[in-house]
Amino acid sequence: MALRILLNGARGKMGRAVAAAAPEMGVAVAASTDLGDDVSAPMRSVDAVVDFSSHQATRELLEAAVALGKPVVIGTTGHSPEEKARLLNLAERVPCVWAGNFSIGVNLLFALARRASRALGEDYDAEVVEMHHRMKKDAPSGTAARLLEIILEERKLDRTALRHGREGITGERARTEVGVHSLRGGDVIGDHTVIFAGAGERLELTHRAGDRAVFARGALRAAQWVSTRKPGVYDMQDVLGLA
Repeated sequence: MALRILLNGARGKMGRAVAAAAPEMGVAVAASTDLGDDVSAPMRSVDAVVDFSSHQATRELLEAAVALGKPVVIGTTGHSPEEKARLLNLAERVPCVWAGNFSIGVNLLFALARRASRALGEDYDAEVVEMHHRMKKDAPSGTAARLLEIILEERKLDRTALRHGREGITGERARTEVGVHSLRGGDVIGDHTVIFAGAGERLELTHRAGDRAVFARGALRAAQWVSTRKPGVYDMQDVLGLA
């Protein structure tokens, strides 16, 4: 029997991609909502929720999911670190997959970035560069934010080590600095590069997305997976067995 989902953010680019990919994934979009809609009533008749709406709507969505005991997949980005920390406390009360990127390739990039950070250490300067279409509202992207988290975790640094772009007389680069650069233009779906630059060599790990369908299929795979899990917050590393 097909998994029945509530698709929140159905009119957005990712919402439309999820709806288009659902039939091939054996998932039925049983209800669709958008920012400002009531989610509680349509949520009652579904098996799981997939959200690609707005960071402003996440709390209301999670509160309804907790009240009804519904599994949730959250692909919405743009939350501040403090806001996300508060929301994660709520999300762990239901089975929840929260990820900034649902692509299988990007999640392998996460695993490779962690391994490279651990192996190379501070002798290699780390920089993250991402590019998206001109309509994207948040920066850096959720994927870039996760890459930065991985590097900071492996190097035992906090967010004060991040340098968002550079301008003017910045002085020499500190060994503990981690650079992040957000480019915007055209219709770029999503490019991400992690650079580890050492003396005499440079390692670059890059993923480029050419079709939103890769994210949509990943989100639906996450919905199928999380619908049978116990309450807790998971990510795509768990879904794909990369954790």
